[in-house]
Amino acid sequence: MKFLIFGLGNMDAEYMDTRHNVGFDVTNALAEDRGVSFDSDKYAHVASAKFKGKTLVLIQPTTYMNVSGKAVNYWSQKEKVPLERCLVVTDDLSLPFGKIRLRPKGGDAGHNGLKDIIEVMGTNVYPRLRFGIGNDFDRGGQVNFVLGKWNDTEKKDLDTHIKRATDAIKSFVSIGMPRTMSQYNK
Repeated sequence: MKFLIFGLGNMDAEYMDTRHNVGFDVTNALAEDRGVSFDSDKYAHVASAKFKGKTLVLIQPTTYMNVSGKAVNYWSQKEKVPLERCLVVTDDLSLPFGKIRLRPKGGDAGHNGLKDIIEVMGTNVYPRLRFGIGNDFDRGGQVNFVLGKWNDTEKKDLDTHIKRATDAIKSFVSIGMPRTMSQYNK
């Protein structure tokens, strides 16, 4: 059985190590955990790995975050994987830093990448892992916060939180969304 894991982010160097690119951070960590590396392909950098007899196709769209739907649509069709096995990993302002939340479906919560996926795919019924980046910014500072680099306090715990997210992804592919949600949505 095959699963597609989409880590959302922006490819330009200026966005690396920013809160908005945590989807890339999580998929990079999962690739490292599985001993695979990414190759450039159409609309994405892609790596394929095995986990407990299942194939994980890790996908980092090379489209900008706000047009992520193009890559999700292309790769889900190319790989012939139904949306219920396409997990989207993204940042979330509404969750405290490091908290993860898995859902089998949902709205865009103001996230333009999720909004585009919903528009392009014509549905909001696809699993997602939202990674909390917190909301420690002054009024009007949201864009700078989201596109800002992790601060020193966050950096101390970031790897631990990313590891928890990769563990949740492995749980999702091995035991399914309901049991994974029970275990990780705490």
